[in-house]
Amino acid sequence: MAALFVMTLQTKGQNMTLTSKQQALVAIAANEAKGNIEGLKAALNEGLETGLTMSEAKEALSQLYAYTGFPRSLNALGALQQVIKERSEAGLRVEEGREADQLPKDYDALKQGTEVQTQLCGGKPFTYTFAPQTDYYLKAHLFGDIFARNNLTFAEREIVTVSAISALPGCEPQLQAHVSGARSMGVSDETLKAMPALLEQKIGTAEAERLRGALAAVFGENYSPVQTVDFSVWPQGERNPYGKYFTGESYLADVGGGVMNVTFEPRCRNNWHIHHKQVQVLICVAGRGWYQEWGKEAVPMTPGTIIAIPAEVKHWHGAAKDSWFQHLTYHKDVQEGASNEWLEAVTDEVYDKLK
Repeated sequence: MAALFVMTLQTKGQNMTLTSKQQALVAIAANEAKGNIEGLKAALNEGLETGLTMSEAKEALSQLYAYTGFPRSLNALGALQQVIKERSEAGLRVEEGREADQLPKDYDALKQGTEVQTQLCGGKPFTYTFAPQTDYYLKAHLFGDIFARNNLTFAEREIVTVSAISALPGCEPQLQAHVSGARSMGVSDETLKAMPALLEQKIGTAEAERLRGALAAVFGENYSPVQTVDFSVWPQGERNPYGKYFTGESYLADVGGGVMNVTFEPRCRNNWHIHHKQVQVLICVAGRGWYQEWGKEAVPMTPGTIIAIPAEVKHWHGAAKDSWFQHLTYHKDVQEGASNEWLEAVTDEVYDKLK
């Protein structure tokens, strides 16, 4: 079956695997949580094309109302309806899948939900005494009614939940709890450790970093968080055509009026260089970075930092070790014959001294 197909992801030097169904559930859940309808449609199309069923997609989006709210869940279900309609009209694959089995008439949602929640918590009963009604909702409705629907497994439901919470800033305690819960529900450590790479590829760096932090906390591993930037504010752009003059990856976006936005990945910096017969202006708009002139101490750059680089001054600029960095750049006082002279790379020995 297509759902058992395994795809290898190459990210940060690691080989990691997720089945096509797991990939689809991760991307669908994270896009739903972000409210990214276009991204969600793309993820739904990709999932349906590789074997995810309509029933499984609908179930995942329905479950998420308990984590992201009815508005996002209903919007996402509407997007699913539209995708199914468009695919059906185009003659593309839509496998309906099976609906969940009917529950017995004597089904006790509170009893069953308490058992499921206890399993999720690693065998330890949990009662939210501060808000008894919320405790009841969690046990009877979320873990009783919703988790009882067997068209997704407990493990798949936790993959959905972890992916969605990874896309929600400020929910790190719940994310850590559900990483632990996912392990209790049968999600392998290999699968969990593969998910950040897919989030980074399909959703964004911030979401991936959030999950990496939660995984490190649960597994008791050292973790140095990377500061990310919001590309919806200043675009990342395309891979920098001047990349051969940079150490690390950078991206370039033309924002108009002769102004370019340069995005640097952590540790990325340009070579030493000189602007002849023109002044370069740098305006930091996101993340943290450095600017250094030859023979002088490096200057930190944070949002709002403005630096006017005089003509004929040898210098470099780039990201901090643990942060993405974006700056706007333009030239002024441009004289006839203005040019840029690229020089040697900024060595690790020089760069690593910066704190």
